Amino acid sequence: MLTRVMYVTVFVTDQDRALRFYTEQLGLEKRIDHPGPDGRFLTVGAPGHPFEIILWSHAAAAGQPAGREGAAVPGPVVLESDDLRKDFETWRERGVVFDAPEPVEYAFGIRIEATDPDGNRISLRQQKAVG
Repeated sequence: MLTRVMYVTVFVTDQDRALRFYTEQLGLEKRIDHPGPDGRFLTVGAPGHPFEIILWSHAAAAGQPAGREGAAVPGPVVLESDDLRKDFETWRERGVVFDAPEPVEYAFGIRIEATDPDGNRISLRQQKAVG
């Protein structure tokens, strides 16, 4: 039986630049940074949560559509905030580039998307309060 999702991989062209974006701009923490025979194994994650994002060096795939020409852009990494509007202001001050001038309210909560330095989409969300 599966017990948890450990990692998801985001392809990047420059691991140090990606690490700065995900830690200094979005506020994730560096977890693993280990050189290996197949390349540097580098992960980040949200403080206090076990799930990790692998920042894997693969220039040809970074921010690119999967599969054939004209295929849909890969789905975003979805990160949750407990106060998206406040975090949005912090991220904007840190230079994060967003797809809209402000977060938008939806039936499920609040959402805005950003891109990392390689064009990978990051969906930032806050769930609607229940009750």
